[in-house]
Amino acid sequence: MSLDLLLTQKITYGFTPTLIEKIKKLGFQRYLESQLSPKESEDSVYLQKFQSTNYTIEQNKKQESKTFSCLQLSAQELFSRFNKPDVKDKNLPAFEVYVDTWLRALHSEWQLKEMMVEFWHNHFNVNILADERIAISLPLYDATIRKHCFGNFRAFLEAIAKSPAMLYYLDNYNSRASPANENYARELFELHTLGAESYLNHLYNRWKEVPNALQEKPIGYIDEDVYEAARAFTGWTVADGSDNQKGGRFPNTGEFLYFEGWHDNYQKRVLGVEFPPNQPPMADGLKVLDLVASHPSTAKFICTKICRRFISDNPPESIIKKAIETWQANAKNPQQIKQVLWVVLTSEEFKESVGKKSKRPFELLVSALRSLQIDIQPNQMLVYLLAQTGQMPFMWATPTGHPDVASYWHNSNFLLARWNSLISLLSEDWHKITKPLDIKASSHLKTSKEITQYWLEKLLPAKSSEQLLQKCANFIAGGGDIEEEPTFYDEREKNYKIINMILLAAMSPEFQIR
Repeated sequence: MSLDLLLTQKITYGFTPTLIEKIKKLGFQRYLESQLSPKESEDSVYLQKFQSTNYTIEQNKKQESKTFSCLQLSAQELFSRFNKPDVKDKNLPAFEVYVDTWLRALHSEWQLKEMMVEFWHNHFNVNILADERIAISLPLYDATIRKHCFGNFRAFLEAIAKSPAMLYYLDNYNSRASPANENYARELFELHTLGAESYLNHLYNRWKEVPNALQEKPIGYIDEDVYEAARAFTGWTVADGSDNQKGGRFPNTGEFLYFEGWHDNYQKRVLGVEFPPNQPPMADGLKVLDLVASHPSTAKFICTKICRRFISDNPPESIIKKAIETWQANAKNPQQIKQVLWVVLTSEEFKESVGKKSKRPFELLVSALRSLQIDIQPNQMLVYLLAQTGQMPFMWATPTGHPDVASYWHNSNFLLARWNSLISLLSEDWHKITKPLDIKASSHLKTSKEITQYWLEKLLPAKSSEQLLQKCANFIAGGGDIEEEPTFYDEREKNYKIINMILLAAMSPEFQIR
């Protein structure tokens, strides 16, 4: 059992033969170094798949095959094409992001980056079903997250605050003085930075009462901070061609726009810090971002989430503390998040966490496809297949993002859906997403044990127990001796038994965890 392989599976979406050979050659630490410095131009397998993949989508009551056409468009090109009343395929840009997410997870060389992109999409969750303009601007949002996923959190936070997808999702695009819309400001504190544990209104009603507030270092936030922060972000909107309520219209570029005519210029106070009136354009909002990004609770909240993602549902306090110290020491570092990941992923706590994290459905399905070298032909059933498991990328209903603990996913309904989705991808063809698994690769093997070992080494190259081997081999042998050649009625039964043995292994606890 290779520790390097066991650790690698915790920072990737699953093994491929190429990845296994790479880890044997480089070892985990050198592989991690390369993963933290990805070069897009060297992602040759993914780029080839991206260029050659057609996806199928229903339009005008017909199934149409398309190539990617939205992901490289600018904001202005996206909005000029899709932000019109008579356009019916406004979800097309979002669907292309969805398909591209699968292709990258399946084929990208830069697996850790893909895991972090998913992490940040979850952290800064938006829902394309909430507003069609979120779907239109999702390629830009995805590009923003990809740009900053290893970077500096303060810069990242500002990019998110200015992104049309977030401005639409949390309604800041129409926030103006008297009264300001509080949705974005509240989630900025509760979900993006300090965290819900730092909400103290059940203890304090006035800002002066919060410990250390008079020293401009309050230990948490109250509603008053949310109200004042909301005022700071008035006028942060999107140039989407709408009426500016001041006798004119915004341009229809789909880009961030600061409109002074909507901004509340009076004095403010956020986290104990006084904001003088009549500040320069955007200065109030930028100051709020400075304050929340640098707050100690933000370091704790996000570092805990990172440790939970890669270590366990209840990560040790020791690694959280080390991550926080690194986060704070690198507050001005353009690669702040990268430094934190290095500390977490080279720690003893990480090495001791093998087998302590359950795969969410997307990771489970992708890891099976990668291990078995099965490609996809994307269509809209891909969305429904994953949604039935409970995971809905870019469509999660609340700003919280998907839960990241096994207790949410391990109930009877979701477990059954996980198993059914594996069956659909690996052994059926009604969904037209994949071709049924070809078992000819093991046709040269004779005994039930040899056949089982061959497929287990693909699914679980780092760890498969003797108990799992026995169970799967017994299934093929049908009660016979696993050291002997199994007897089948015909080729159809042989295919059925081997495919279902592979499914049995993929449904095992050993494959469901990382």
